[in-house]
Amino acid sequence: MGCFTLTVFLLMLSVSSSTSATVNDHFLQCMSIHSTPHAKSAQIIHQPNSSLYSYFLQSSQQNPRWLNASTSKPLLILTPFHESEIQAAILCSRKQGLQIRTRSGGHDYEGLSYLSEAPFIIVDLIYLGTVSVDIEDETAWVQAGATLGELYYSISMKSHIHGFPAGICPTVGVGGHFSGGGFGTLLRKYGLAADNILDAYLIDVNGRILNRESMGESLFWAIRGGGGASFGILVSWKIKLVRVPPTVTVFTIHKTLEQGATKLVHRWQYVADQLHEDIFIRIIIQDVGGQSSGKKMTIQASFNSLFLGGVDKLIPLMGKSFPELGLQAGDCTEMTWIESVLYFAGFPRGNSLDVLLNRTHPDRSYFKAKSDYVKEPIPEVGLEGVWERFLKEQIVFMIMDPYGGRMNKISESELPFPHRKGNLYNIQYLVKWEVNEAKISNKHVHWIRMLFQYMRPFVSKSPRAAYLNYRDLDLGINNQDNASYSQAWVWGTKYFKGNFFRLAWVKAKVDPDNFFRNEQSIPPLPHMENKKKVV
Repeated sequence: MGCFTLTVFLLMLSVSSSTSATVNDHFLQCMSIHSTPHAKSAQIIHQPNSSLYSYFLQSSQQNPRWLNASTSKPLLILTPFHESEIQAAILCSRKQGLQIRTRSGGHDYEGLSYLSEAPFIIVDLIYLGTVSVDIEDETAWVQAGATLGELYYSISMKSHIHGFPAGICPTVGVGGHFSGGGFGTLLRKYGLAADNILDAYLIDVNGRILNRESMGESLFWAIRGGGGASFGILVSWKIKLVRVPPTVTVFTIHKTLEQGATKLVHRWQYVADQLHEDIFIRIIIQDVGGQSSGKKMTIQASFNSLFLGGVDKLIPLMGKSFPELGLQAGDCTEMTWIESVLYFAGFPRGNSLDVLLNRTHPDRSYFKAKSDYVKEPIPEVGLEGVWERFLKEQIVFMIMDPYGGRMNKISESELPFPHRKGNLYNIQYLVKWEVNEAKISNKHVHWIRMLFQYMRPFVSKSPRAAYLNYRDLDLGINNQDNASYSQAWVWGTKYFKGNFFRLAWVKAKVDPDNFFRNEQSIPPLPHMENKKKVV
């Protein structure tokens, strides 16, 4: 480290320490001025020397890879009980030059909801998790701090024939999941979570609580797939419930390479997006032998499916569309939709629905993930190259989620999420490890980057698309002090394609000074006329 760099670093450290020592008093004073009588400012502000600070910092970090990150920790953690406390936090953060990171479930793959290089606070929405279901109207209001599991549980308590098309992991918070798009087993029938949002409440940079009418259709468009953290703090969503049959059918068929997995995966690519929209079949590819335990590498493809109906209807459909899989009635299990939620989350049948209320993911491995979209089937030789690379790692997954159905009927520009017609499926690559030493972590991250490079010829191009909710800082980052539209174009077009321009336009209207920002937030489009005007 050079002398000049060291001096600057020490100066920054000194300033940071000074800031940490005084910000709590200033913040409490500011909060008391701006909060309403409902507020509990003294109870919701947790500073580093308080007993609850470490608890709240770590309890929602679903990827422990970031627990001991070198990036600075928050000066304060706020756990609001009321919207007025969030309004005050925004105004007080602006006054003191602090950034805000908002966290609902803590599943941000790169830790952006709780890490920052700049001085910042966390607004953790853990206490804003109320779900109000109106079965007669077939809608629900869901606070942003609720998890998918809590949402599904609440729906099931009111109805056995209603559900919602969102993700598979029950510990994911709805605040970030919905605002990034959100897909799961119902996407071929009903589309994304974002496609089924009717209204929302958002607190903007000026501390105003806006609903769909008052925020305007441009901002309402942007927060449904464009990432809400770029535009304000989302506090609740109004969603449209969807109908599910009283009986659904699930199955999981495992095939190793010796049992013909390569040919089946290859064939699946031609049929998965063309199947009846009531059929969802994803593939999970992994090593079930386990190099770490000294066993022989055994690559297995698991065909993991939900059908919205009974076995008697499923078997003929599969026999016609995908006979190669050889599905038999004995491979299938009929259950209710809410039981299928537990099934896909990995819980054994018979578990109480109460497990959906657990906010902590049971798997606490360190991981790195990346994503791709596939428009043309990957040839068998291309898949065999993937298996060869799997031989060089230990805990690896490749999850392939089919599109088609309802996804083909919604235009790319309907919402910021553009990955619609023409995409056969999405790929999520995951590598996990158990020891978080820098050398070991770097080895695993290097491996997944090499796999990602190998996949380049087989996936979408111009741009090579990615899914926002599988956040990947390898795609590029913003300069936090001077976010550049041209700089963000690199990763922005991968997540949003042509919709990135419109998102930057909305950003310039509602947050022209770029208060709500992170390493991959939407930057304001430069040179906008009347940029202070709110849409």
